[in-house]
Amino acid sequence: MLIDEVRELDERGMAAWDQHKADDFADMFADEFTLSDVTLPEALHSTDQVRQYMETWFTAFPDMHVRSINRVVSEDAVAAEVEFTGTNTGPLVFGGMEMPATGKTVKGSGTYFVSVRDGKIISFSAHPDVAGMMMQLGVRPGT
Repeated sequence: MLIDEVRELDERGMAAWDQHKADDFADMFADEFTLSDVTLPEALHSTDQVRQYMETWFTAFPDMHVRSINRVVSEDAVAAEVEFTGTNTGPLVFGGMEMPATGKTVKGSGTYFVSVRDGKIISFSAHPDVAGMMMQLGVRPGT
């Protein structure tokens, strides 16, 4: 792929996140792919799982907005730093555990790495700053 095509794919993905369009995001994945996130107990491999993953974030933060802070794009990959804001008014699921809403607003950050083949995502690896987000939500380990 051309770098501009990979950049456009990434921009569509960011728009899907920001506009809470789980279907649009899930449709960007190849027939066979891996999505991993440090908040998940295991990797995802189906578009239904990707939709549920996104809906979990949108339930926890219904007013969530994301934006790219820094990005490196090649013919087959993207590495990006993102910032997100949102108010935790729904249950938050991490590592298979559900935590009740705190009502607090967070400004979080994270990185992701994407591999692309034939215009589709074949690998997506997300690394949100979970510790920073938990501190802003007032959640401490063991509580």
